[in-house]
Amino acid sequence: MVSMRWTSSPLHRELEIAREVIRRAGAQVAAIYAHGAAVEWKTVDEPITAADRASNDIIVEALRSTFPHDGLLSEETADDGTRLRHRRVWIVDPLDGTQDFVDRTGEFVVMIGLAIDEKPALGLVYQPIVDRLFIGLPGEGAWVEQGDHREPLSVSDVCEPARMRLVVSRSHRSPLTEAVCQALGIRQERPCGSVGLKVSLLATREADLYIHPSLGCKEWDVCAPDAILRAAGGRMTDCWGRAFRYNQPDVHKRWGVIASNGHAHARIVGHVAAACESAGVDPRVGFV
Repeated sequence: MVSMRWTSSPLHRELEIAREVIRRAGAQVAAIYAHGAAVEWKTVDEPITAADRASNDIIVEALRSTFPHDGLLSEETADDGTRLRHRRVWIVDPLDGTQDFVDRTGEFVVMIGLAIDEKPALGLVYQPIVDRLFIGLPGEGAWVEQGDHREPLSVSDVCEPARMRLVVSRSHRSPLTEAVCQALGIRQERPCGSVGLKVSLLATREADLYIHPSLGCKEWDVCAPDAILRAAGGRMTDCWGRAFRYNQPDVHKRWGVIASNGHAHARIVGHVAAACESAGVDPRVGFV
């Protein structure tokens, strides 16, 4: 059972500030969602809306003014590299799941993570449409708040991969993921939107495993959910089983992502790594 005694945490002030800011940003995202928003394109397959920008402005301004001696990395703010001089770095995705926002599935979130000495120390993932806030402090506990209700989080105890529920994207599926599912005998799937929400569902026991054997994820996609999953008893690594380090010069997670309840993580990693290498992925280089 995870602890709920977060008020005595050394990061209590950081948590309270981030908690207030992420709810404020989420309220703005929800308001824009309700009225509709024009879509622009950063790349041919990467949309951006007014909600991304508004959320980013709220979060970045608040964190910079409250914690001026910390570094900051946000998807929608130009990265000048000064964050690399700091031990403590806030890592922000102002709207994770912009395509789900555009498609009006409701499965998008706002995410704030804090990395200290390259490790996830605090994570918040907020789903504004249902007012659901996931919070994790590795080593201290994880919980979810919805309305006035708060309850602790912990991962499932499913140990056999064939019995695990895999959380998957609604829009696309990697052939490598299919190969791993066949090798492990996985048949249960839970479709979901954003990466942050997918991983958070492992902490609520709505899913047991998430596999992303490709280049797509960046630090802001995984820092906050990594903290939540660790705090709930799970594990997140790359596809070769290595823990993530944050506040790196290259923000891409070039070796993919595996998130699980932790009970068969090494076994799952073995199958994923083997599938990747069979497909020609060089473990020294990662996905390109």
